[in-house]
Amino acid sequence: MTLINAAKIRKFLENLPYPAHCIYCEGIDEKAENPVHHPSYEVTPSCNLRCIFCYSRIAELKGAAPKPGYYGSLNPKAITISQYGEPFVVGTERVVKIIRKLRERFGEVRIDIQTNGTLLDPEILGNEADIVMISLDAGSRESYVEIAGRDYFKKVVENIERMSEQTYTAVRTVFMPGVNDHELERIAEIASNADEFFLQPISIYRENTELMRRLDVERAESLGEYIKTAYRLSEIAEVRIPGCLLLNMRWFLKEYDVGDLLLVRRDAFGSVPIMQRDWQFSFD
Repeated sequence: MTLINAAKIRKFLENLPYPAHCIYCEGIDEKAENPVHHPSYEVTPSCNLRCIFCYSRIAELKGAAPKPGYYGSLNPKAITISQYGEPFVVGTERVVKIIRKLRERFGEVRIDIQTNGTLLDPEILGNEADIVMISLDAGSRESYVEIAGRDYFKKVVENIERMSEQTYTAVRTVFMPGVNDHELERIAEIASNADEFFLQPISIYRENTELMRRLDVERAESLGEYIKTAYRLSEIAEVRIPGCLLLNMRWFLKEYDVGDLLLVRRDAFGSVPIMQRDWQFSFD
């Protein structure tokens, strides 16, 4: 890497805003000793897709999927719906009711939704949620079917555009070298219609056998590959990377050079994705 490229990447990391979803998260709080994610309201562990990288399916397989309900602090600034499963399996109207009940209970709290974008109705959801994060991990119909197991590519792309007209919308893409890296520019072009393009490093579970067959693990664990990819895609869309990861990168750069950071490897393998917060209540 030339000196000018190293300087550009350093500037990119130093000036990159945190994702909107990460604001108020303990992961970007330098004083938090054991940071945990935002509280969440889990709607259902079920999903209508069969994504080859899914951690929620592994949690279900190992009996670790959380039951429906609210998890975490009873004094939240932001709440995620939901970290496991696809919330809109129960219908957009039902999700809207949950959002309104959360606001009745907690007041002016920010509500973020994580969804695969296949079942939500943007007109019904409207601006009930403050942030809607829609997953899109392929840039073509053919690749979408291979990764997600169902043919919803056109529907998701349409819903990204429609949802962006209603509220703050982020396209969330998992970086999977050997699987979707050849289509990331196309995904970024689609994400340019949204407010953010959230590029997520892959978490690997060996039980996802199709992923293991196709994934380039060497590149997936390379922080350099991930950083350079995010930097490249920032020419197309409003790229964001997880706030906790960005915070650690900035700490690293206080002591070391960009070249050293690009040589760092991350352990991408997980065992059982376990809910780290306590169950509090359910509206059901």
